[in-house]
Amino acid sequence: MTDQSKEIVAQLPYLRRYARALTGSQKRGDQCVRICLEAILAEPSQLSPQKDLRLQLFKVFHDAWRVVSSAIGEVEPSGNDARPQLEQRLAALPSEERQILLLVSLEGFSIDQTARILSLDVAEVEAKLSAARADIMRQAPTKVLIIEDEPLIAMDIAQIVQDLGHTVCGTAARKDEALAVAREKGPGLVLADIQLKEGDSGIEAVQEILQSIDVPVIFVTGFPERLLTGEGLEPAFLVTKPFDAETLKTAIGQALSVQ
Repeated sequence: MTDQSKEIVAQLPYLRRYARALTGSQKRGDQCVRICLEAILAEPSQLSPQKDLRLQLFKVFHDAWRVVSSAIGEVEPSGNDARPQLEQRLAALPSEERQILLLVSLEGFSIDQTARILSLDVAEVEAKLSAARADIMRQAPTKVLIIEDEPLIAMDIAQIVQDLGHTVCGTAARKDEALAVAREKGPGLVLADIQLKEGDSGIEAVQEILQSIDVPVIFVTGFPERLLTGEGLEPAFLVTKPFDAETLKTAIGQALSVQ
């Protein structure tokens, strides 16, 4: 494996995180990433070893989507054509506002870098970023369950949730506590760590909660690589610890917007 290939592999978990948050779906997000990789294999010259590989990778992701999206639009429906297959592999990406918000607030790209990735003017990126952030503050309030065994982190998360106008309906440091709150309160959003007290699993807690209620989930964890492998059932929304308030606000806004 070449050095460039190793660097691409190292960046794939974060491209998956972005694609899943963008589409609101592990399946659709990972499909988008696969199409990006196919585009690179078909034309390796799109990536230059002399330039920022991470930025180039995200740009190829969006360029590949535009090509496939155009192909979908140009194919005339018939009894046996490629349109259904294309639509199954890649649904239309959400608005540019959502793309910009996630690139800046979740993935940490600068305004200039985001403009390059999306082939937009800097002024346009700035205006759409402001509009996207304003939309988050206008979302309807909901009840939020926080599953976190570190009290200070739970307090920080609760403050961010309240700053957005939502209500914390309960906090839980163990699996059984989380299940009890979920049954009693019926949250509209769950924020969960992976590792809980006494060896409990936040993943297992969430899986059991989802058996009884349909609710968006954001994992907030210091171990993102465990949930961004592209194998098996993994979350659509994930925030890496340590996080800043803007990153978590963005994740919350996107998780609620796709419901």
